[in-house]
Amino acid sequence: MTGTAVNPLFRAAFMARSEKQNVTLLVPWLCKSDQELVYPNSMTFDSPEEQEAYIRSWLEERVGFKSKFKISFYPGKFQKERRSILPAGDTSQFISSKEADIAILEEPEHLNWYHHGKRWTDKFNYVVGVVHTNYLEYIKREKNGALQAFFVKHINNWVTQVYCHKVLRLSAATQDLPKSVVCNVHGVNPKFLKVGEKVAAERELGQQAFSKGAYFLGKMVWAKGYRELIDLLSKHRSDLDDFKLDVFGNGEDSHEVQSAARKLELNINFLKGRDHADDSLHGYKVFINPSVSDVLCTATAEALAMGKFVICADHPSNNFFKGFPNCLTYRTSEDFVARVKEALASEPRPLTAEQRYNLSWDAATQRFMEFSELDGVLSGAGERSLGAAMKKSISLPNLTEVVDGGLAFAHYCLTGNEVLRLCTGAVPGTRDYSKQHCNDLHLLPPNVQNPVYGW
Repeated sequence: MTGTAVNPLFRAAFMARSEKQNVTLLVPWLCKSDQELVYPNSMTFDSPEEQEAYIRSWLEERVGFKSKFKISFYPGKFQKERRSILPAGDTSQFISSKEADIAILEEPEHLNWYHHGKRWTDKFNYVVGVVHTNYLEYIKREKNGALQAFFVKHINNWVTQVYCHKVLRLSAATQDLPKSVVCNVHGVNPKFLKVGEKVAAERELGQQAFSKGAYFLGKMVWAKGYRELIDLLSKHRSDLDDFKLDVFGNGEDSHEVQSAARKLELNINFLKGRDHADDSLHGYKVFINPSVSDVLCTATAEALAMGKFVICADHPSNNFFKGFPNCLTYRTSEDFVARVKEALASEPRPLTAEQRYNLSWDAATQRFMEFSELDGVLSGAGERSLGAAMKKSISLPNLTEVVDGGLAFAHYCLTGNEVLRLCTGAVPGTRDYSKQHCNDLHLLPPNVQNPVYGW
């Protein structure tokens, strides 16, 4: 239920809705032991078909229309240390050549750190990467973080250079990558916009829309802004004497975060994490998000869509939100106090039609098609496929193509060595998928060419 999982799902639904192209969403399939570690509320699935049914039901309840895209699964493995899912085996082999036209790689660096297989730009005519995560910010917080960040920065440059034609960065908070442009190509679940419309209607009738004060919602790990939040409230305890904050979240650092707040005797009420669309959250007037590790916080966009005030740091990750009058940014801790008092003492302004549209997935999909240059690519699809084949047969590669090809070959060789993979943090045995993946996805052993479920 993270933004990096949910947002590609919405993107697939809204791209398929236009019916200008066929869309397939590839989802990592986790074995039962990994599902128990990752999925919320002890949820598990016995088969890909069962998980697909859940995904479609969850999505259609939120978007209000039947999704028309295909869902397929590739083998994945959860890495506890990085709290991340990594591909197991060559993901590109599970995509039929007849459907390998355009690839959208959500988190291209992440997908390609240990990718040992066919080069995406060789298999596909056009490859777009969407960068979701500020990996360098997270890594710097770890032991020997500066050194690790140095290497990861160059590896990210390497893999995006050789595997993508175009890279979209959700905000300038991410590292500057080759072939990249900054643009927010995410929208909000339509449910949140409906909540905002309801709030505006109640206020027009003179009713009180907000009965509660301030809250924060996010996975309870230090990197999600909890350290910054505790520091701010501790430093200005006397200035915010009557201020109470409800915090909703679950996560690996829950015990440490709550212990730190109790030790400082902060007026924070910790509650279990819940869906941001939950009715119990509609009455809050102020959403506080002090995180500076996010690239583009989904919860911030959702709070704005619901007509609330948002208090957040003056940081590149929040640049998109600054255009909304209910977004109150701060640079210093003193500014933070002033913004909190301002928000609690006043009422948010209703969103205009243009502002609601800019937050929607319709607008986000339009921005995606424009900034990825997919509109032009799709309009010339027939000429492109024929022209690409002729070009390959008659033209000599230029210097850039030669260099990129050499870098891709070097990456292929390095990721094929199990010792080097393990030394750089790969999950053991992920160069190929496991026996359990074979059973779950009805695959023959990795050395045998065989289509995966969904194709």
